[in-house]
Amino acid sequence: MKNVMTYKGYMARIEFDPRDNIFVGKIMGIEDSITFHGEAVKELKADFQAAVDHYVKDCKATGRKPLKPASGKLMLRISPEIHARALTAAKTSGRSLNQWAAEVLDNAAHIR
Repeated sequence: MKNVMTYKGYMARIEFDPRDNIFVGKIMGIEDSITFHGEAVKELKADFQAAVDHYVKDCKATGRKPLKPASGKLMLRISPEIHARALTAAKTSGRSLNQWAAEVLDNAAHIR
């Protein structure tokens, strides 16, 4: 079972709080702290969507740009040896380093 919900590009991790007998969610990947909760999945999903919508609306009202989880650009600093091995692996597979790295990162970070 995935403990993740997504809405409008925002991803939230879901946990169950046995003390309060509710599901609790927290939006991941941004500096602002946005949480929500619900006793059932339907309520949790509605509260998540309302939290995201409120966040975006509040940012607009206060003149801030809503933070997004990721831009799609990633800069890594790795050793020249790892860089060379990655280039070789990419070329061997018939892909660019960017294509190869995107697949490797996606496989490694895929939430199951």
